[in-house]
Amino acid sequence: MRELRIRVLVGVFVVAGVLSWAGARLWNSVGTLPSVPLAAPIVLALIAVVLLSTALSLRARFKAQRERRPGAKGVDPLMAARAVVFGQASALVAALVAGMYGGTGVFLLELLDIPTRRDQAIYAGFSVLAGVGVIAAALFLERVCRLPEDDDQNNHAGAEPAA
Repeated sequence: MRELRIRVLVGVFVVAGVLSWAGARLWNSVGTLPSVPLAAPIVLALIAVVLLSTALSLRARFKAQRERRPGAKGVDPLMAARAVVFGQASALVAALVAGMYGGTGVFLLELLDIPTRRDQAIYAGFSVLAGVGVIAAALFLERVCRLPEDDDQNNHAGAEPAA
């Protein structure tokens, strides 16, 4: 499994933001721009909390396992892999959604004199912050579940087999 690349996440965020900004300008010129829902930052924040709690739980279980504490629950490798995949998927979607709300929020900065548009710009800003929180929690989860480097393969790559 490959690690998430920050460049990919930033690229998704920027492309989604530019397309969303252009789409918001076009949509507003044709009709009324749909509102930014209040639930958007709340849902993203909940996903960030789930990812962070999963990472902290796994980190504590890995630590207990490394220290060989009696009664320590082991971590099923498949469960850890599923958690990492969930984190990676969440980070990619959060980058897309945060970019979308970021672009819309930048467009809404022109309309801050209208109270409803000001509220929507605030919701969009909080959505971007919550999306960044999801990405940070996903990267932390990925770091927690990273396997240690295998020193045996690196040190004995050129060694000949024993006779």
